[in-house]
Amino acid sequence: MKAYYITDTGKVRDHNEDSVTIVKNDAGEVLMAVADGMGGHKAGEVASSIAITHLGTRFTSMSTIGNKQDAINWIKDTVNEVNALIFKHTNEHPESKGMGTTLVVTVVTPEFILMGNIGDSSGFVIKEDKIHKITQDHTLVNLLVKTGELTVEQAKNHPKKNVLMKALGANEIVELDIFDVDPNLQAILLCSDGLTNMLSFEQIEKVLTDNELDIEQRVMKLVRKSNARGGLDNISIAYLEKESGEKSDS
Repeated sequence: MKAYYITDTGKVRDHNEDSVTIVKNDAGEVLMAVADGMGGHKAGEVASSIAITHLGTRFTSMSTIGNKQDAINWIKDTVNEVNALIFKHTNEHPESKGMGTTLVVTVVTPEFILMGNIGDSSGFVIKEDKIHKITQDHTLVNLLVKTGELTVEQAKNHPKKNVLMKALGANEIVELDIFDVDPNLQAILLCSDGLTNMLSFEQIEKVLTDNELDIEQRVMKLVRKSNARGGLDNISIAYLEKESGEKSDS
């Protein structure tokens, strides 16, 4: 496997509230995560950093994550710990009240792949050179699409498209969506909405399936294209690709 990650401030924001990582544990299992923070007084970057740092530290301290159910439990437990840490920080620093973060996280082992999310950072897989979104955004607009009150087209430019229904740090109880991902894939993409709000899925797919570029060049090209289209938000990407000839279950 090859992997690369990056975070970029974009063209409009004066600081970066995103955090991103890709790490391995002793067994060679992989954790990928992207968090998009929110809150005043630069508190958003604190929330996203708490999430990514805690996940990375906990994952790399394990020899192995175990079987699939062990991994599901680990993701849920660790995200609950992150949520508690964000609340603790807010209690100790009243000026950061209201801070929180989205999170999309993936665990990759030889036997299985799990993806979890809360908020509107997204997780995708690429299969046979086609991109497929795995996660579902926890936004007001997505809820309205599900209930039939908005069409997908209306949702794209809705004035409240960034209103979140769920985030870490928003409630004492965390409800994280977890997806069992078919390991027969080419690549995994996690990103903040700074990418998906600037580029269509088709534009992202075209860059990531360009075999003339190496993995780092593809990720960097996505950032450049997002900034060329306005770069209205921070842009964070974690990307993992299987190497040619690698078995579908590895």
